Amino acid sequence: MTSNYKPPFSISDKTIDLIGEISAQMERFAIRMEQEDGLLLRKINRIKSIQGSLAIEGNTLDAEQISAILEGKPVIGTVREIQEARNALKTYDAFTTFEAYKQADLLRAHGLLMESLVDNPGKYRRGNVGVFAGDKPVHIAPPADRVPSLMDDLFAWLTTSTNHLLIKSCVFHYEFEFIHPFMDGNGRMGRLWQSILLAKLHPIFEYLPVENMVF
Repeated sequence: MTSNYKPPFSISDKTIDLIGEISAQMERFAIRMEQEDGLLLRKINRIKSIQGSLAIEGNTLDAEQISAILEGKPVIGTVREIQEARNALKTYDAFTTFEAYKQADLLRAHGLLMESLVDNPGKYRRGNVGVFAGDKPVHIAPPADRVPSLMDDLFAWLTTSTNHLLIKSCVFHYEFEFIHPFMDGNGRMGRLWQSILLAKLHPIFEYLPVENMVF
């Protein structure tokens, strides 16, 4: 897959400094995850990731409720909120099965994440969408007929770019949200896919609750 497309970004001295700082923190966290309670910490962080990502989208379930859903216990909440949590648990459970550089896996992940929540889970949108703050448009996404080619270009860049993976994951996330390829679920998909990309840099990112920190 080749493309002349290059997202508009630049790398500053500050960027390089941050890459070094983040890399050092990654190693510290990796050592922490190897301690006796590492398995429990992984479970807690997975729940934090899911709760944070859903909360950004307005889901009111807390970490204890999502843990209860994971354990098959009854939870008080709206049908949609519980379905969102179940879908997210299933999707994050499949985390290691997704290949970060494959569009087909992105679509498969969306299918799991948005099952029973949208009409066409796992399919790019066929209508136009935007992001609004009340009645005020914050971002109008590109027309639906451009989405397949834009996503082809983005994945071609992602696959061939020689930039550091920390940079590539951030640029991908930004461009993904600009394209807004799905009718719904773009925010949680963007956060998930950045974590999947980062896991190629270091496996600890599977259990680092970036979504919760964003929230």
